[in-house]
Amino acid sequence: MENDLSILRHSCSHIMAQAVKELWPEVKLGIGPSIEDGFYYDFDKKEPFSDEDLANIEQKMREIIAKNEPFVREEVSREEALKLFKKLKEDYKVSLIQGIPNELVSVYKTGEDFIDLCRGPHIESTGKIKAFKLLSVAGAYWHGIETNPMLQRIYGTCFETQKEIDEYLNNLEEAKSRDHRKLGPALEFFDIYHEEAGAGLVFYYPKGAMLRTIIEDYEKQEHLRRGYEIVITPHIMQAELWHESGHYEYYRENMYTFKIEDREFVLKPMNCPGHILIYKSKNRSYKELPIRFFELGTVYRHEKAGVLHGLLRVRGFTQDDAHIFCLPEQLKEEIKSIIDFVFDTMKVFGFSDLGIELSTRPEKYIGTDQDWQNATAALEESLKEKGLTFDINVGEGAFYGPKIDIKLKDALKRKWQCATIQCDFALPKRFNLAYVDSQGRKKQPIMLHRVILGSLERFIGALLEHYKGSLPLWLSPTQVLVVPINPVRSKPPEATATPTTGTSNGVKDVLREYGIKVKTALEENSIRTDIDSRNETLDKRIRQAELNKIPYCLVVGEREAKQETVSVRKRGAGDVGAASIEQFIKQIRQEIENKVT
Repeated sequence: MENDLSILRHSCSHIMAQAVKELWPEVKLGIGPSIEDGFYYDFDKKEPFSDEDLANIEQKMREIIAKNEPFVREEVSREEALKLFKKLKEDYKVSLIQGIPNELVSVYKTGEDFIDLCRGPHIESTGKIKAFKLLSVAGAYWHGIETNPMLQRIYGTCFETQKEIDEYLNNLEEAKSRDHRKLGPALEFFDIYHEEAGAGLVFYYPKGAMLRTIIEDYEKQEHLRRGYEIVITPHIMQAELWHESGHYEYYRENMYTFKIEDREFVLKPMNCPGHILIYKSKNRSYKELPIRFFELGTVYRHEKAGVLHGLLRVRGFTQDDAHIFCLPEQLKEEIKSIIDFVFDTMKVFGFSDLGIELSTRPEKYIGTDQDWQNATAALEESLKEKGLTFDINVGEGAFYGPKIDIKLKDALKRKWQCATIQCDFALPKRFNLAYVDSQGRKKQPIMLHRVILGSLERFIGALLEHYKGSLPLWLSPTQVLVVPINPVRSKPPEATATPTTGTSNGVKDVLREYGIKVKTALEENSIRTDIDSRNETLDKRIRQAELNKIPYCLVVGEREAKQETVSVRKRGAGDVGAASIEQFIKQIRQEIENKVT
């Protein structure tokens, strides 16, 4: 059911379509739904929309809104609707009507002659729109199919007040400065645009690889602590396995396949079949269950070039994937345990605001209706028993089972998909999984598919945008930068002079050696440290450390070297005073161990 804001935005898209038709009567209309942050409408127009065109459309929309024209709904037969929109030469509307099974369809009229095919609902009249803004234009294939015509999609947003619009637009500008696609390369974390390698493939540079390693190490420790066993499965497996799992039939367009010695193989898009084979490797007793297999599994999916987007949509990514094989009576406790795991983990990484959705059976699925009912009930009851509120996404489950999706909200309140819990009765049946119960009878286990962070790539993108690149100390690839002061030279040294501790070069050597001593002491205490002894000014090197988002900068000069201290600069706070090396190590170790965010 649409909420009031969704109805308002959908109505605004309708007004935009009317404005476009008044300005360019020859333009053909596509569709114009509301979306999470606004609305869009697709148009078939020969010439591209310019920025000036958007301004003109906005002005025309204001004129329509000022007239306070009513939205008039009418129901007509399919035949009447086809006749009407054929007369209007609205080919895309005709195509939509032809796909509607109902005998009656609804149309909406505004103004003297604008009419649109629409299910509704709409607001009473155009004058109810108080604040809107057109944002951008993008290309969009009709029905998202590449062989269909390319339309122009105008995006906009609409709120109940101008204040909300202003806040939203400010957030958009802030989002640009947080874009991980810019931050990642700028901070030398990763790149995904190597033409020689291909699109949608991530190259982690040393800093990015260190960040990912920190995350992976944390996850491994937590999984072992919570009773999971680590497994590793091959990247390629025979196609027969994917036929058996159902992926070949339901997921073929997203899979990479190839042949070896006339046998078809698949570059794995999922980890579950591999974990199933490990479960099947020996006979299982009910006493062993639940069995929890965990893998940081890299998978590959055939994504079209047009949908690739930074780290959020790539062709190769790693999931913190696990599969739990359990008894029916263990099912809800396992689900609730996973939910706790997700909430605990998100808190550690600094995400306290989470949204939950329960997705039900899609149109194409495997398994029996009864199994789907049981699986859905288990997920829903687990959420309710935890006292959690959630939305229901009808028909958005996986082809083998319903799922819980847990989405984190970042500093700008944007949602990021991370954790998923899928309840599966179907694959255990397809693979004839079994355990022996207390009576010696063979029974089928229930299988839970789950990720905590989800795609590590997407999660790293979320981290960078949430913190604007200024990662918490415990996650920062470089936690401390040591900066020895370069002494000021009174006059150029003689060409043949040998540096001593009494010369500028000699002092510089002493300070560099002290800087190395400080660096070594920190590294011996597992603090990731670098040193910048370049022949640059102190201000320039500190500025570079700030641009690199390094949490702590330790400046060491002659005074610090004599007193065995460091001058501490903290990211975002500047100079916070001097400390002994031991004091600083104690302070920073406490911050790291507590995972302060």
